[in-house]
Amino acid sequence: MRAGRHARLAHHSPSRLANLPLTHGRARRGRTGGALVAASVVTATERPAVELPSRRNVWAVSITSLLTDASTETLTGLLPFYLTQALGAPPSAVGLIEGVGETTASLVKLASGWVSDRWRRRKPLAVFGYGLSTAAKATLLVARSWPLVLASRFLERGGKGVRTAPRDALLADSLSAGSRGLGFGLHRAADTFGAVIGLTAALVVTLAAGAATRMSIGAFRVAVVVSLIPAAAAVLVLALVAREIRPAPTAGEGQSGPLVPRRPRFRWFLAAVVVFTLGNSTDAFLLLRAQTVGMTIPASLGVLILLNVVHAALAAPAGRLSDRVGRRSVLIAAWGIYAAVYLAMALARKPWQVWAILAVYGAYYAANEGVAKAFVGDLVPGPERGRAYGAYHAAIGIAALPASVVAGYLWQALGPGAPFLLGAGLAALATIVLWGLPSGASDPITAAPAAG
Repeated sequence: MRAGRHARLAHHSPSRLANLPLTHGRARRGRTGGALVAASVVTATERPAVELPSRRNVWAVSITSLLTDASTETLTGLLPFYLTQALGAPPSAVGLIEGVGETTASLVKLASGWVSDRWRRRKPLAVFGYGLSTAAKATLLVARSWPLVLASRFLERGGKGVRTAPRDALLADSLSAGSRGLGFGLHRAADTFGAVIGLTAALVVTLAAGAATRMSIGAFRVAVVVSLIPAAAAVLVLALVAREIRPAPTAGEGQSGPLVPRRPRFRWFLAAVVVFTLGNSTDAFLLLRAQTVGMTIPASLGVLILLNVVHAALAAPAGRLSDRVGRRSVLIAAWGIYAAVYLAMALARKPWQVWAILAVYGAYYAANEGVAKAFVGDLVPGPERGRAYGAYHAAIGIAALPASVVAGYLWQALGPGAPFLLGAGLAALATIVLWGLPSGASDPITAAPAAG
């Protein structure tokens, strides 16, 4: 997936990105009556002739996500096998660990988004969050029972929670509405290219350690060490390259409003996201499902690589398409693909079917993740975006815990196909809710050039 995404990144390389309509300005201060004027901090209120800082942020955030996902996916692809084979954890424990991790991340995102709006700073929180996640991954070196893995994932996902809402708000503030879909698509493409790198590293470690049929503690510890290298590099890139863009205060709620912005269309969208996420259990169950049809650990990692190649190749085009035809239309198509994929996974009986199904699943990811984030940026003005992204991710996380826990128990009680049937049904319902989203400008984006 990453190879395809790499090609797409080359297609949208600096010359293409340079043409994106980007928004930012410079707040200046000087001595009264003097000629000296010192540039202090980038803000989202003016549009200077030179737009390098905003383009720089798009690439800084994208490269940071690429390196981080390379680190994370080195472990994520192996973790279900480490838990169930090396540590003897049941499928319900896998669901609990992933559900708690994602819920923790999402609740922290709600708080960090609010803080970033109040503070009018995005970058420091993002850098701290990436650093915390890196430190937490190192604790997996000593995690020899699934409760310790749960604790490690709790800390690692907490770091993700601290960084994500401020990072997404920084990216949205760096782009105009007309280029936001493409900008987030490029970010998702880079992130997914990192996943391909990470999954490939996991595959190499698995084969080199002789763990093709059964994961061992030693093989997993090697993967942890490998994962720490790009994780540390990601922290340095964001800290040294990204530039702060401070949203200007606006009349109304501004930075002092509620945790969830009072934007009717935004809240409707959140409701649709919650319904969808209740059926969107952790992808760890996809790996376990692949094993039930006879796929080995290397084959399971290979199918994830294919998924990510498709995701990477289509993320930027899907984002660009959403700039042209609208975010809602693209998201409805994405959720429809998801419903079809989960229904097919419930019925899959042979390895080749899983390969085909998960290749299509990559198209869902491409049309959903970046487009949904761009949609949030459209629905909410700049000074409220930290809270908006926090609320968006919190909604996903709150629903993710019961989704993964219920999926684990359905698997054990009714069989491997049951969680996927539930996911397909809820995705179809969520698509209907999203279809009913009121149209028009009921959420005017005032005093926020980044939205226009």
